[in-house]
Parts: sequence; structure tokens; C-alpha cells
Amino acid sequence: MSQRKIFVTNALPYANGDIHLGHLVGYIQADIWVRFQRMCGNEVHYVCADDTHGAPVMLRAEKEGITPEALVNRVRVEHLRDFTDFGVVFDNYHSTHSEENRVLAEDIYRRLRAAGMIATRAIEQFYDPVKQMFLADRFIKGECPKCAAKDQYGDSCEVCGAAYAPTELKNPYSAVSGATPELRSSEHYFFKLSDPKAVAFLREWTQSANADGARRMPPEASNKMREWIGSESENKLSDWDISRDAPYFGFEIPDAPGKYFYVWLDAPIGYLASFKNYLDRTGKADIADYIDPARAAAAGTEMVHFIGKDILYFHALFWPAMLHFAGLRTPNFLNVNGFLTVDGAKMSKSRGTFITARSYLEQKLNPEWLRYYFAAKLNSNIEDLDLSLDDFVAKVNSDLVGKFVNIASRCAGFISKRFEGKLAASDAAALAPFVATETIAALTRAFNDRDYSTALREVMRLADVANVYVNDEKPWELAKDPAQVDRLHRACSTALNQFRALTIMLKPVLPALAEQVEAFFGVQAFVWSDLGSPLAAGHAINIYAHLMTRIERKQIDALIDANKESLVTEAPKVAAAPALSPSPAPASGRGEQDAASPVINIDDFGKVDLRIAKIVAAEHVEGAAKLIKLQLDIGEAQPRQVFAGIKSAYDPALLVGRLTVMVANLAPRKMKFGMSEGMVLAASDESGEVPGLFILSPDSGAQPGMRVK
Repeated sequence: MSQRKIFVTNALPYANGDIHLGHLVGYIQADIWVRFQRMCGNEVHYVCADDTHGAPVMLRAEKEGITPEALVNRVRVEHLRDFTDFGVVFDNYHSTHSEENRVLAEDIYRRLRAAGMIATRAIEQFYDPVKQMFLADRFIKGECPKCAAKDQYGDSCEVCGAAYAPTELKNPYSAVSGATPELRSSEHYFFKLSDPKAVAFLREWTQSANADGARRMPPEASNKMREWIGSESENKLSDWDISRDAPYFGFEIPDAPGKYFYVWLDAPIGYLASFKNYLDRTGKADIADYIDPARAAAAGTEMVHFIGKDILYFHALFWPAMLHFAGLRTPNFLNVNGFLTVDGAKMSKSRGTFITARSYLEQKLNPEWLRYYFAAKLNSNIEDLDLSLDDFVAKVNSDLVGKFVNIASRCAGFISKRFEGKLAASDAAALAPFVATETIAALTRAFNDRDYSTALREVMRLADVANVYVNDEKPWELAKDPAQVDRLHRACSTALNQFRALTIMLKPVLPALAEQVEAFFGVQAFVWSDLGSPLAAGHAINIYAHLMTRIERKQIDALIDANKESLVTEAPKVAAAPALSPSPAPASGRGEQDAASPVINIDDFGKVDLRIAKIVAAEHVEGAAKLIKLQLDIGEAQPRQVFAGIKSAYDPALLVGRLTVMVANLAPRKMKFGMSEGMVLAASDESGEVPGLFILSPDSGAQPGMRVK
């Protein structure tokens, strides 16, 4: 088989958050495939980058008091560290905020404009008069125009699933400032996705195969494209808005001052930019052989993307159309993975199952345990993957420790102590299943097709075969009989060659462990062709060192606890009731200032960020006499969690939907029952003449996120 030349990318993680276990599904899947291709002798260039542009990054940097450039540089280092620690090793990890990406984005845009695929027209868009910026759809919230569900985003409803324009929302408000947005007109730039030429191209491209007959995406994705594009007699595609107005963190559009490329235009171009940066530094290839259609066809190069199903629309419609009409080659294949659930449910911070990559590692959990578990469940279909924590413990302990590592640990010591560390000739019949042509072919096909679950089932079947062989030979009993020394030597050597074959099969999944095994056998790095050639008699091995420990359930429990928003703190006495309870002024007026309430000036007051908050969820806190746990919407991407000492006065069920006032810039406090991210305001009568607590409520018309001044 001739050597393949493959350019492989993973979806670019956004520079506005940590890498979590859900992200790692797609990256581990791609890394396994890349490692397998290299073991087969293929030339693979594996690159990625941080996706850095857009309003969320700009706003987060502003909130942290740093520049967007400083933020994306810091996050890039953190992301690369997490990937590397999980064995996901890129040839290049770049940034979309790079000179290479700017040049490529401008070039592709100019090519599209010359091809007549760019249009401009004025649109009406919501504008935040407080932040003085146009609002992206996800920064506008309001009531769904279809089902009237409250607090829905400006592009789709999470309750009924309806899609709509942000201008259709009822009672819209800015998720950035809480202000009521204004409709303003602005000229925008569009990629003409609805052009008959684009529709015809995408209808053919999404349903046809490559020149070699291989499909371009999983069947489920092709079916979804047929639904999104529409039948031959209809066209469901709309032109794609590729511009944003200042202020915006991104690249300015050529010849259009104050207009910036929308983040999703330059993000996939970041694949090419990272590849170019890598090739410019190393000289390992010419990028034209991978992105110019004629040269790519002549060189036989491939472009393969690994993405999540949530970004399929961009990669299967916008991206190939952009490339095609810019005169560049389109991807050979889109591999699409599903979402991760934990114990059958969406990842949850309250349950401790929204687990970051860093927290997993900080609990001293072996990253290869997770690589193996994910691989054992991954195939080429677009299916969600469930991380069942009990099953995770059982499967790793059974497969990797009980079956795989156990083979070497039971036999290696005899070779070192009794036979000077040298192997004998193996039992050909016992080794046959491990080196059989049909076995190797089946595993090759499964790994190449990204059907890792099938591959690992076969590997574990062979591990069972090896363990049966060891149990039948009973080397621990043979060692007691001097007459059986040759049989002992042959049995242990055969078992170790079986173990070596299993390690080669598992190397794409467990690269760190495979490296330890290579050192144990004293051999060069395993390649796929080594499967057909066991180690010969006389080969010297090194002293065996333990390769992998078992997972303890208490380690998983500690991981969950570490990811719950609940870490015990040394809190002051008032921590049990974080609702602010100011004393009312005397009836006669301002009166005497209490000694505990010193006079402040307007600057002091200005330091307190008071916001209108909507209570979107409320519940009793088990084991807490005074607390109610509130989820408060103050116009941010996620609700804030606050613990309030108002249990004596309020039924949680009656609080949901109410508006109140909270201190939004209070430092988060770690409490026994969770992390409290603010403080709600409540009044009480210290004299006891007026019993109870009374949370503050704003006047009618106030919206979540509005600042109280």
C-alpha cells in the first residue's frame, strides 16, 4: 500500500473557557487515528489552534481588565497543556489571532468577492445603548415568539426548539448590560450561500463520495444535509452574514473600515493558518500540495477534520462552499462525534459531573484510563457517549489491569530470575491468533474506520486467550518442577510475546503505557507491521516494572466532590445567611448613624455592583437550617448560584420567576454546601417588632442584568 499523506485537524476550542471531558471525546478520537496512521507508515500532519475572535472573548477580557490578546495568549497555553497531558499531541497548536490567519482570511474573502459570492445590504440589528455595540444573537434574550418561554436566546428556544430571528423575541433585553436593545440599521457583508451555484454545489458535494469512493461524512450527516438544503425543487439555505460592526475582536474586512470578519469565517481558516505556520517553520511539505485542487489531486493528499456534531452546519455547508468558490480544495472527510453525558445525564456543575481536564489530572487520575474508556465506546457513527462512572471503574480495572497488564506481571519475573532475562522460542500455535493475517486485517480496518469499540473488543478477546493460556500452563507450578524448566521458559516467553502483540494493538490508545512496554522489551518504538513478527529466542528483556494501578471508587468520588461548587471554607458566622439584611432607617428620617454603618461617599457606593436578578431556580439545601439555593439570571451566559439565609421566610417554589436585587461583584465564597457567587438583598427589623425577612423587588419593567444606581 502506498504511503498516505494526510492533513488532520480537530475543531478549534474557543478561547473563552477550560477544556473539559466533553471536549476530549473528539480530540482523543482524532489523536488515536493519527497515531494509528503513523504506526502504519503514513505521513500525517496534525494541527489545531485556539479559536480566539468574537464578542465573548472581548467582553471577558474587559471583565478581567486585560487586553483580548493577553487573554487568548494565556488561554492558549492552558489549552495546550491540557491536551498534552492527555496524550493529544499536535504537530502545531496555533491561534486564529495570527498573521497567517489574517492573510489567508483576507485572501479567501477577496477570492469570494471576485467570484461574485459576496453581497452587501443593510440590516436591522439590535444595539445595546449602554455598551454601545451591536449584539450577536446569543447576547440577546427574551421570550420565545413561539411558546412564550422566558429568557431564551436570540436565535433559538431551548424549550420548544424553535429557530427565529432575534427581532422576533418578545420583551428582548441585552444579556451584556440588561438594557432594552434598540433596532438600528447597519450595512453587513454576506456570503451568498443561497446562490443557485452554491446550492447546486452543496447538494452534490454533501451526497457524493471522493474520487476513491469513500464518503465525505457519516451517513447521518449526509441525511441531515439533505434536510437542511432541501429537495431539488426547493432551497432552504440563506445567505450567511460574515461581518460584525466595531467594537469587535477580530480581523477588519479589507476595504470596509469598522467592519470585521465574523468569528466563524476566520475560525475554520485557522486550520490552514496553523498548517502554514507549521510548514513555514519546518519545511516538511508545501501547503499548495494540500490546498490547491490540482496539486492536491496530483500529490494524492487528504484533508480530514474531526468535529463535534454541534458545529456540523458550519463544516458541512459554509466551509466547503467557501473553499470551493475560493478555488481551494475541499475536505476529504468530516468525522463527527456526539456529545458526552455522565451517568446518563448532561454534565452538571451541581452534581460535580461537569469535569474539567485539569481537575481530572489534579486528582492524580491516569489520563490513559479515560483514553481507553472513550475508545472502547467510540465508533464512526454520530452517537453520544456516556461516561458511566461505575462502569468506568469496572471496565478499566477488568480490561487493562485484570486482563492486559496481568499477563506480563505473571510471567516477566520468571524470565528475569530463571533465564537471565532472555526469551525462548514461542509456542507457534498459542501465538497464532495474535499474528494471524485476518486478525491484523480486521484490526487495521477497524482503526482506520475509527471503529475503535470493535477494535478493542477484539483486543480484549485476545487478552482473554492469553490469560487462558497462562492459566493452563500455570508457570507458578512449572517453576517448582526442575523437569519442567524448558516448558516454563517457553510458556512465559509465549505469554510475553502475546502481551507484546496486545500492546502494539493498544498503542494508538495507550501511547504512554506502550512506551513503558517498549522500554521493558528493549526495542524501538512499535510500528503496526511488528504485529506479524514476534520476538525471537534469545532476545533480552529488562526488569519488569508495574505498569498500571487499579482505579478506586473513592478516587472518582473525590473527583466529583472537587467539581461540585461546594468546598468547605472557614467562613465568618454570617456565612450561613449570605442574604444582606440592612436595618431600616428610623421613621423620623435618616436619624443617628449606627456605629456598624460608617458614612461612605458616592465613590464607595459606586464600587458595589447591584444588579436586577431573576430567580430562575430555587431549592432547599439539605442539611442547612437557614439556606435556600438560588439560581439567578443577571444577563450573563450562565445563571449565578447564590445561597441565601431566607428559608424561614420563603417557600422556594414561590420564589421562581421573581425579580430581586443582588450584589454582583461580591467575591465568590466557598461554603460547605457550595460556591456562592453573590448576595441577594433583603430587609429585616432588628428590633423584632416586624418579624421576618423581606427580599427586595424592583419596580415593574426592570429586566435581569440592569444595574441599580
